[in-house]
Amino acid sequence: MVHFVGAGSGAPDLITVRGAKLLGEADVVIYAGSLVNPRLLSYCQESCEIHDSAKMTLEEVIEVIKEAEKQGKTTVRLHTGDSSIYGAVREQFDELIKLGIEYDVCPGVSSFCGAAAALRTEYTLPDVSQTVIITRAAGRTPVPDRESIQSLAAHQATMVLFLSTSLTEKLQAELLEGGYSADTPAAIVYKATWPDEKIFHCTVGTLHQTVTENGLYKTALIIVGGCMGEYYLRSKLYDPEFTTEFREGTR
Repeated sequence: MVHFVGAGSGAPDLITVRGAKLLGEADVVIYAGSLVNPRLLSYCQESCEIHDSAKMTLEEVIEVIKEAEKQGKTTVRLHTGDSSIYGAVREQFDELIKLGIEYDVCPGVSSFCGAAAALRTEYTLPDVSQTVIITRAAGRTPVPDRESIQSLAAHQATMVLFLSTSLTEKLQAELLEGGYSADTPAAIVYKATWPDEKIFHCTVGTLHQTVTENGLYKTALIIVGGCMGEYYLRSKLYDPEFTTEFREGTR
């Protein structure tokens, strides 16, 4: 059996209870060493066989799993954050299906949630944004034309950008061309929920300058949008005048 486990956003105690239990039961762990906090490996048994996938190809990962299956061992494939976001898991699922190997998925706390917690912000605010766009700038890995930063920026929703801190000169230009004003609030959260977490507040107009002046080039998220500004409307859910399924409003 193979368990795909989301490691959480960084802090070792932000893995789910289920994820920690699966790690503790695993005979083999293949973890994304370039991003997963190695302290999470403390949940593993001393006898656990551990592989760092940062140094492996897809084919090598599958070979380790195949060998574990032959020996009747349980494998945990430990991915950063939640494996459904930039986790490259679909290709692994498909290979396991071809081989007839059973697998399941344990969700994790994504770094975009960790970043919101670090910023103490809410991505969805009434009359500001009710949509969160999770995306990345086009680099060595292309992005479909229909999902260009410029086209997504036209919505002026809350935008969370992964894997983009090395591309901020072009990113800033596309955000501005797409419709965000230069004074739209922005932030860069470096290693959200890790002990060395850092937060840099800026605007869309000063995004590239902030990233370059602080030497940020990886392991950071960029958040853009009015959700970090001062303006928003009060939620109807807790408005005394608003009637809900559970209470009668004053109007």
